[in-house]
Amino acid sequence: MFDIGFSELIMIGLVSLLVIGPERLPKVARLAGFWIGKTRSMVASVKSEIKQELQAEELRQIFKEQADLQEFHAAINETAEAANSIKASLAALPEENLVDDVKPPHEPK
Repeated sequence: MFDIGFSELIMIGLVSLLVIGPERLPKVARLAGFWIGKTRSMVASVKSEIKQELQAEELRQIFKEQADLQEFHAAINETAEAANSIKASLAALPEENLVDDVKPPHEPK
């Protein structure tokens, strides 16, 4: 996260030792460690909540796409059933009626 090297950590330690003093430095270091830990856990918690929310949104989109596909398949099935119904009604018509209705083309004399 931060690009802090070993020499910079030693410099921070020496400055804090001079500013805070040797008596209070351990207590301040524990307090700083506590707050750094709290901050890290809070950031991790927020990250996990965001990840869960994104996964939930992806699932909602997948379910919506599946529902759309099911509607599409239902429409296809209805169309196929209508086509089969038309074929069945055409097959049920007597062939005589079909032949009588069709007139042969004019033949030359």
